[in-house]
Amino acid sequence: MPPSSFPTRQLYYDGKLWPASSGKTFESIDPSNATPLAEIQVAAHADIDAAIAAADRAFSSWSQTPPIARARILQKAVALLRERNDEIARVETLDSGKAFTETSTVDVVTGADTLEYYANLVGGGGLNGETTQLREDAWVYTKKAPLGVCAAIGAWNYPIQIALWKSAPCLAAGNTLVYKPSEFTPLHAQTLAEIYREAGLPAGVFNVVYGAGDVGAYLTAHPTIAKVSFTGQVTTGMKVAGSAAGNMKYVTMELGGKSPLIILPDAELDNAVDGAMMANFYSTGQVCTNGTRVFVPASMKAAFEQRLLEKMQYIRPGPLFDDATNFGPLSSAIHAEKVASYIRHGIETDKATLLFGGLGKPSVPKELEAGFWVRPTVFTNCTDDMKIVKEEIFGPVMSILSYETVEEAVERANTTELGLAAGVFTKNLNLAHRIIDQLQAGITWINTWGESPADMAVGGWKNSGVGVENGRRGIEAWVKNKSTLVDTNGAIATVFAKL
Repeated sequence: MPPSSFPTRQLYYDGKLWPASSGKTFESIDPSNATPLAEIQVAAHADIDAAIAAADRAFSSWSQTPPIARARILQKAVALLRERNDEIARVETLDSGKAFTETSTVDVVTGADTLEYYANLVGGGGLNGETTQLREDAWVYTKKAPLGVCAAIGAWNYPIQIALWKSAPCLAAGNTLVYKPSEFTPLHAQTLAEIYREAGLPAGVFNVVYGAGDVGAYLTAHPTIAKVSFTGQVTTGMKVAGSAAGNMKYVTMELGGKSPLIILPDAELDNAVDGAMMANFYSTGQVCTNGTRVFVPASMKAAFEQRLLEKMQYIRPGPLFDDATNFGPLSSAIHAEKVASYIRHGIETDKATLLFGGLGKPSVPKELEAGFWVRPTVFTNCTDDMKIVKEEIFGPVMSILSYETVEEAVERANTTELGLAAGVFTKNLNLAHRIIDQLQAGITWINTWGESPADMAVGGWKNSGVGVENGRRGIEAWVKNKSTLVDTNGAIATVFAKL
């Protein structure tokens, strides 16, 4: 069993720990039982300035380090992450409230995969430019250059994974980074900084500051910052993107979603139910890509709901380090109240039919009753105008919507300002591809849900974001392009010649 508390977290920059000058702290809380885990020191403006200055000093050398040398350092960090997978995952479980069966098999693993992917990419020439012969005596060549000092704002649902999704391409491309984790799940940041240092990352290349939105706002608006990468809710992301764009900074925004999952009439029932459950209840529903609007053919609705009810019994809340537990609490008290308010609204105002769950907490051992638990909840007979159908809840709340024709389902699926993810379950793959082409979302799945391997570029459409993370395209968000035309003709074409 892991320890119940951790040393005070200080800031990390210029390759070592520093006490914050603000004199302020906040607590990291174990969501499963509402007990404190650690005191976290809040960065003052002067501390953020110091962290950015350290990153700025380190940029000149790191950006000039050959890509293959950068790759070797990052590959050492990958090995350390994998070696310490369970140790890191235990801290992630305590900090985030996710079951250890999840954090030990997904969070650190997928983060390390992404770091390895980008280390291999740049080490194998992935930052090489292109050469084009314009004519016999003229060539164009391109080069990719790092952006400079970058800022990354992490999210609380996948703490170390998102930290690696951002730092991996950033550092591989030759940038330096100042990272602010979410104030709700901050414990991973120092661990990652120490792993990077042990792997040989030079001082100042990766830095950590702590705090809430005001710290993030000062960091991202700082004139030295060249690029901002943010993961979080849509309203905050719009503010961050607006501030960054107004100062000509590069941005990547991975924001929220209200994603449709369309089940076609020929879909295998068990697969459809399993997919819908994974798209709603994995990570206690705290996944931005979750398929919370489940479109079911009217002819299939009764059978789908019956099988769903049978399988809901397999959701097992409980002690987070128990191998049988597959459902944890929500991340914080404030978020638990938010999700509960949506469930209450669905029952009392939207008047949706409560098929399973509802208000209150699931049955958990007495020592966990103070935790931020909610019941996995399913609403049916939903309509498109209901608040629980229109707004992102970010919790374990499924809305079932019936439809008559596929064309109707696609049209309704697209009636949202968000466009993060979408998916289709069917045996007819030709039809699936045609439907996917019509769905207005940046991340789509056919007969599966949720997997985002390092090789797969992911990003939202509409209000769900700007740019992509991961995949070959992901590195492009961390570099700028330079094109050069070389003319070897020996003469200059000119209109300013004697007639």
